[in-house]
Amino acid sequence: MQVDVLSAKELKSSGPVFGQLSFDDHEQVVFCNDKDTGLKAIIGIHNTVLGPALGGTRMWKYNSEWEALNDVLRLSRGMTYKSAITGLNLGGGKAVLIGDAKTEKTPQLMRRFGEFVHSLSGKYITAEDVGMDTEDMDIVREVTPYVTGISESKGGAGNPSPITAYGVFMGMKAAAKYKFGSDDLDGKKVLVQGIGHVGESLVEHLSNEGAQVFIADINPARLEEISKKYSASIYNDDVYAAPVDIYAPCALGATINDDTINKLKASIIAGAANNQLADEKVHGKLLQERGILYAPDFLINAGGIINVYAELEGYDRKEIMRKTENIYHTTLEILKTAEDKNIPTHYAALQIAQQRIDDRKKENFR
Repeated sequence: MQVDVLSAKELKSSGPVFGQLSFDDHEQVVFCNDKDTGLKAIIGIHNTVLGPALGGTRMWKYNSEWEALNDVLRLSRGMTYKSAITGLNLGGGKAVLIGDAKTEKTPQLMRRFGEFVHSLSGKYITAEDVGMDTEDMDIVREVTPYVTGISESKGGAGNPSPITAYGVFMGMKAAAKYKFGSDDLDGKKVLVQGIGHVGESLVEHLSNEGAQVFIADINPARLEEISKKYSASIYNDDVYAAPVDIYAPCALGATINDDTINKLKASIIAGAANNQLADEKVHGKLLQERGILYAPDFLINAGGIINVYAELEGYDRKEIMRKTENIYHTTLEILKTAEDKNIPTHYAALQIAQQRIDDRKKENFR
């Protein structure tokens, strides 16, 4: 799972939507409601300068509708920069469905959601995220063509999780190269927090490379399963204070926050979770000052969007892997840029992504 933990100050439920701290000049926010199916959803479209907004749909039992709103705003913004930094002609969008995916998700609800997506006429293209799978996207495809991540048997690129994990692995190796002088992870201590589909695939890559893998998750049964499967060690203590070389957050967002940042002993942070920095301006700078190398999340977890983008562009598996492997080189470039400019790595990545958007905007106005 990759659900952001938001502080009380971010949930300004007494203020206007445009006044939310997570609102970043979003182009459009769509609230979807259907009494018959019980659907309550929010679609956030952050930016479409580079192309239609593509981003997954997650279903989560949020504590409040304001929490759901903040989540979709933060995530859709991240998708804009993820596509821009990866060189894809896509904008940033995301959708959240409010509810328990295990008990409240039905084919009828998914079709109704697909109809709302279709009403946007292609400005937003959806895909799977937390609480969703390829079968759900297949149902959405029954009512709209504006969906990716459908089953391979139906002409899609399938589950993007393994590609996401491979991109994170490439980014992690690049960070190791920059920090330690070698991208060989053999013998390195790596803690993977969150072992869902992406986390498990990352554990597999790390185990195959000879890393000492530690795993943490809220599901004890899942921990035992993955531990036995990959000979990974279960870590039961405070994950933020773990004496490891690399910390890989692959579950909750905002795990780098005021409460955790001073505990960190890892030399590198490189994981799949979205929005890992609770406050990117404050915590990115603090990591830089502490000498902890941060591989920007929206860069190294971009393998998933590369995978689903293949459905739109029609390129094959070989090209998907080539583009995902290139995350290694892009990560090295950004880390070098951050050092040369003496700025946090997250900010260096944002600058490059924003420049691509600004350049396209200038071309559109010519």
